[in-house]
Amino acid sequence: MLKNNPVMKKLVETGEERIGKIAQQLLSNEKFVATVQGIVARSLAAKGTLDTALRTALSAMNLPSTADLEILRSKVEDLEKLLTSVESKVDTLVDAKKK
Repeated sequence: MLKNNPVMKKLVETGEERIGKIAQQLLSNEKFVATVQGIVARSLAAKGTLDTALRTALSAMNLPSTADLEILRSKVEDLEKLLTSVESKVDTLVDAKKK
């Protein structure tokens, strides 16, 4: 209902146009872009520090980290593949012995 309203259409178009202009102005401003890049870089550095601290805390409490669990999951998958292979070979030997 509101989508068909000409006044609403004009308001939306005007808003989109103004936001587009503001976005272009901000992205063309080197200081703004440098500030955003700095914020992102500091955020990533803080995340790295937090991850390191968390791994240290988990290790101190003798709890596995996400990386430890991923390694364990990978080892379990490898073991499952090995067991499947052994099971297949045993089945083949049993079938051969029956004949």
